Amino acid sequence: MDMSGTQNIHHKNRIPLILASASPRRVDLLAQIGVIPDQIIFPHVDETPLKDETPFEMARRLCVLKALEIHQHHLDSCVLAADTVVAVGRRFLGKAENEDEARRNLEMLSGRSHRVIGGICLLAPGDKKVIKVVTTAVTFKRLDTSEIDAYIKCGEWQDKAGAYAIQGRAGGFVKRMNGSYSNVVGLALCETANALKGLGVQPPGLV
Repeated sequence: MDMSGTQNIHHKNRIPLILASASPRRVDLLAQIGVIPDQIIFPHVDETPLKDETPFEMARRLCVLKALEIHQHHLDSCVLAADTVVAVGRRFLGKAENEDEARRNLEMLSGRSHRVIGGICLLAPGDKKVIKVVTTAVTFKRLDTSEIDAYIKCGEWQDKAGAYAIQGRAGGFVKRMNGSYSNVVGLALCETANALKGLGVQPPGLV
């Protein structure tokens, strides 16, 4: 998908930016800081956790794999890739495939703390790269059955790591949070903006 527009006319010397993600949430987050990717390309990588892999290691590995897959075909561009892992201890809570799995995830998160670990990888021309892993601690209030039932019914859990979207109704579940809010949504914006500027990508809004 070509996201270039008139706003890029005056930035012909900047490095094109490709977002390696199918997540509309990451597109929206980048737009908040004035960053409009020139292209959006969905990477195809196996997201199965490796044996004995920690959530931190998984988030870092997957964001790098996604970026590499796209960058090898677009060496003159900067590729931004990200991955989000929700973990309770060493246990991964991925995207629920059905309502029963979503319910189990929410029951596990109820009344306890978990970590949202976001991997960010930027690959730019000249073998330049930035890899960051950002962790946000989130504590849910204790959820009763009716709250879980209502959340399952609303459908927000679909295609969300951990089976919840903090920017939606699940924001009412959060008792405490320590760290980046945008990381929980899908992309840590402060770290991403600093990395883009550090690589000299200079997308609109960050010049």
